Amino acid sequence: MSLVKRALPPSGDTEAVAARFAAQLAVHADVHDVAADLEAGVDGLVIIDTRPYENWRQGHLPGAVPMRATSVATDAAGRVPVSAVVVTYGWGPACDSGTRAAEQFALLGYPVKEMLGGYEYWVRRGLPVQTRTGMVRSRPDPLTGSVSAPSAEGEAG
Repeated sequence: MSLVKRALPPSGDTEAVAARFAAQLAVHADVHDVAADLEAGVDGLVIIDTRPYENWRQGHLPGAVPMRATSVATDAAGRVPVSAVVVTYGWGPACDSGTRAAEQFALLGYPVKEMLGGYEYWVRRGLPVQTRTGMVRSRPDPLTGSVSAPSAEGEAG
């Protein structure tokens, strides 16, 4: 039997499949969701960077708080308001520190989502990164989505 045929839900089970995807969306956000919330100044949003502190110092999402996944249980209460909506992220798709931190925040009772793609996809999409010297942006990587058409001067958008 082909992979496609095995991947299809049994007839009449589409509600269970839809519920599964809804459950995923309840705990995940993509980089554009997070960027839009940051740009809109959504109240109570706290972004947690789970990478090592040295990496956070080199660059992080605007306003992100550094906190290792292993220290959430001891550090969250003193650094993140109980009323906050938390978004965690790690290095990228192959890093589970954002997932581990999100699990710990959930166990502490915080509403939490993990940002899919992590810091890697944030940077690869050309979104703003806060550094010691200010905000910087990379050129968007065409492998992560559409890139604006060249302008009249021949520059990529």
